[in-house]
This record gives sequence, structure tokens and C-alpha cells, in this order.
Amino acid sequence: MSIRGRWQVVETPGYDMALASAYILLDEAGGEFAFDCLAGSIHGACYDDTVEFGWQGNDEMEPAEGDGWAELKDDGSLEGEICLLNGDNIPFIARRSKTSSTACSSSNILTRKHTLMDLRWLVSWRGGRRLRRPVAKLRRRREALQLGSVWR
Repeated sequence: MSIRGRWQVVETPGYDMALASAYILLDEAGGEFAFDCLAGSIHGACYDDTVEFGWQGNDEMEPAEGDGWAELKDDGSLEGEICLLNGDNIPFIARRSKTSSTACSSSNILTRKHTLMDLRWLVSWRGGRRLRRPVAKLRRRREALQLGSVWR
């Protein structure tokens, strides 16, 4: 079985980051992930049942980077860690998403609309307070992408 595809993060032992929208997406060229307020782009090649990668993204709206790994277990789950540079190592357990395909041939499985919707959710909440300006900015960007215009 291939490690490629979209995985729903169901547990982050020692951390409270396995929300309903937490996911990790792996394809032949890398992927992306989002755990609570930690999100990033994965840079690394997927092999049959393991991956080691570097990533860049943000942690609570601050630039962040690090590395990580994941491996497919016998029970079909994905186990691994997202490690922040000079920070925490966050373990995770994930199950394959019901909408995921094991034969992911596209290098960009998510559409831009889905990626922006996930990002909108991430920047909408910080410290329990709703941030209105980033959400409005992302809404305008999503509308611009839908209309085919160039966003600057």
C-alpha cells in the first residue's frame, strides 16, 4: 500500500492538535499539512511506505520550519512526527481520508479553493479571538481566483 494521499490526523499524543480539519497530504513531490494553528508545505519524496521531509510554513501566524517523517503501519495507519526547528516534536497518528485515492498521480491533489479554505480556517482564530481582516483578505483572494484574475 502506498503512503501517498490525504490522511486525517486522528491523534497527536501529548498535544491537543487533532481537530476535525487536521490533515497531512503526501504525493510524489511533497505535500502539505495542517494541525490546529501549525501548517506547512512538505518538501521530500514519498517512497512506498515511508517519507522523510523538510517543511516550511507557519505556527500561529509566525514563520516556522523544520523536518519530519512518517511511515505506514501494519494496521493501515500513518504514524510520524512533525518537528519544529528549535521547538517541539509533535507526534501524530493519521487514518487515510475516505476521499483519498491511493493512486495520486497529480502533484497538486487539492484545488486552490480547498487550500484557501483550510488557510482561512487557520487564520480565523487566534487566542480565542476572531480575526476579521485576514478572513476578508482571503475571501477576496478566493473570489479573485474564481474569477480568473491575478491576485497581487
